[in-house]
Amino acid sequence: MSSSRQSSYRVVAIDGPAASGKSSVARELAQRLGFAYVNSGAIYRAITWHILRKAIDPGDSDRVAQSAESANITCCLRDNESRIFIDNIDPTDYLREDRVNKSVSRVSSVPRVRQIVVQRLRDYARSHDLVVEGRDIGSVVFPGTPYKFYVDASPDVRLRRRVAQGQRDEIVMRDHADSSRLVSPLVVAKDAHVIDTSHLTIEGVVSEIVARLKQTDLPIVFSPSCNSSRAHDPKRAGNSRDEPPELSRSAACRHYMRSRDLFSRAANLDGSTVAQQAFAQAECNPS
Repeated sequence: MSSSRQSSYRVVAIDGPAASGKSSVARELAQRLGFAYVNSGAIYRAITWHILRKAIDPGDSDRVAQSAESANITCCLRDNESRIFIDNIDPTDYLREDRVNKSVSRVSSVPRVRQIVVQRLRDYARSHDLVVEGRDIGSVVFPGTPYKFYVDASPDVRLRRRVAQGQRDEIVMRDHADSSRLVSPLVVAKDAHVIDTSHLTIEGVVSEIVARLKQTDLPIVFSPSCNSSRAHDPKRAGNSRDEPPELSRSAACRHYMRSRDLFSRAANLDGSTVAQQAFAQAECNPS
């Protein structure tokens, strides 16, 4: 983006259920726009890890709230992506543990925990243009942003993505927990554009979002570090369904390059399966 900053920073909200592909899409979109990428789910997972490390029952909402309030939770940006530290510990390597997967819905349903995370997310927006992904970004955290997207996929596709990641989330149970909680449930913001990622590549979804953003007042200036003639050619945006993208080899695009490598290694699979595995690999191995 232009070096000249406006008085208020822009936020692109990417919401969706578990394994919908929102993390991969949000990260790549942020790189293209030159915005910072913020993963709200990582903050909830970090707090959940902290709760479990303290041997606190995730179902004890009072103790969970007290522990979250007393913890030193530091959110920052590193390489233009969000990072979180709790009591000066980086829990990144533990965020996808099975025990965290099983407990994060309960911890994230505690009202005080959500208040803490919402404030941290809004703090990011005080000094950076952001692409933020989560479950209530457009509906609760940044309801005023005009740039809202909701990405989804069929339950079968999302389950296959989780399996490809080596994770054992119960998709149906997680969907129910996220959509039925009393505080900030998973909903489609009324003014969000909905995208079904079931049979789309990462590039296909991002291209659709970029096309939508071009119709708004958000000035689209692609980051040169991720320059790719194909990725930026709107005439080819509609041809990205189920086919391997041709990507820039710059260091800033290493994460997306891994998805392309997965396409190559799985060339014997049908296009839809390859697309799902690319999503899974990208979601499981962030840069």
